[in-house]
Amino acid sequence: MLQVGIVGLPNVGKSTLFKTLTKKQVDCANFPFCTIEPNVGVVEVPDPRIQKLAQISKSQKIISTAIEFVDIAGLVKGAHKGEGLGNKFLANIREVDMIAHVVRAFEDENVVHVEGGVDPKRDVETIELELAMADIGAVEKRLDAVRSKMKAGRTKDLEIEEVALVKIFDRLQEGKMASTAELFEDEEDAVRDLSLLTRKPILYVVNVGEDRASLPLPKGELEEVAGITIPLSVKLESELVDMSLEDQKLFFKELGLNQSGLDRMIAKCYELLNLITFFTSGEKETRAWTITRGTKAPQAAGVIHTDFERGFIRAEVIGYDDFVACDGESGARETGKLRVEGKEYVMRDGDVCHFRFNVS
Repeated sequence: MLQVGIVGLPNVGKSTLFKTLTKKQVDCANFPFCTIEPNVGVVEVPDPRIQKLAQISKSQKIISTAIEFVDIAGLVKGAHKGEGLGNKFLANIREVDMIAHVVRAFEDENVVHVEGGVDPKRDVETIELELAMADIGAVEKRLDAVRSKMKAGRTKDLEIEEVALVKIFDRLQEGKMASTAELFEDEEDAVRDLSLLTRKPILYVVNVGEDRASLPLPKGELEEVAGITIPLSVKLESELVDMSLEDQKLFFKELGLNQSGLDRMIAKCYELLNLITFFTSGEKETRAWTITRGTKAPQAAGVIHTDFERGFIRAEVIGYDDFVACDGESGARETGKLRVEGKEYVMRDGDVCHFRFNVS
């Protein structure tokens, strides 16, 4: 399962966000380093399509797709040198697939700020510097090792790896994220196992006050340093999470929002990880499956079971809209909306599939 690491300075709302996301109780006391071991929770990816499919298929069970969130303790200035338990926390971040960086933009005299005052831009720069400095150390160490091997004998693989590492190192020294280094596919493959912190997708979750929950971020606040941001009132979301779904919908409608900030955040994480969903649907169950965009039919089948990929014959595919319009598989088959696809078919988001396979 893909992991999203929730990071940020102490007391910006990380653990409260995690508890709200997962409805899992964690210690959210108002002091730095309250979270020492990372908490982990599995969160369903909101997708109203699965309910509709289950209704049409009269399914006994519904299984949604999910993402794992990891609540990582607060970083502080100097973390890459070991300040504030920093090395341990940086290691936890290195293991995740993407980062949700929580940035504090709310004022509350009862919640101390580790830097003395609220300044979202400064806080982003502080965390990104720590991540970049940790990456510089990892890249330098790897570059030294590669060059030592090259003295004993140059190979094409070592040359590719050296070029990739130099490109990344140069960007990091310029104060840029490793993700800004443009690498060819073979160069990307050569350094993937380094799991560089600043090469991971990052979603900036700007924790705003309740009065700003439905407002866009003010111009000039973060766009100079942050790429993809989403405003979210963690306090408000934590208060609403125990309401009934109907009451939540009414509340968000009053704010002019189509869905909760949590749902928007989860969906955005899914998008940043370049993921799409396909479905299987029948009387027994309707289930959502996660694949990377660009996945071909045999590999998608392999997500369900390795035998499906090994003995893949064909995929019977109905687009979600066609499945709904035709009131299920039988109607789609009768109207010619069911397509038979082979090994080179690239899966589309929302495909409803039945895979044919044969394993001798």
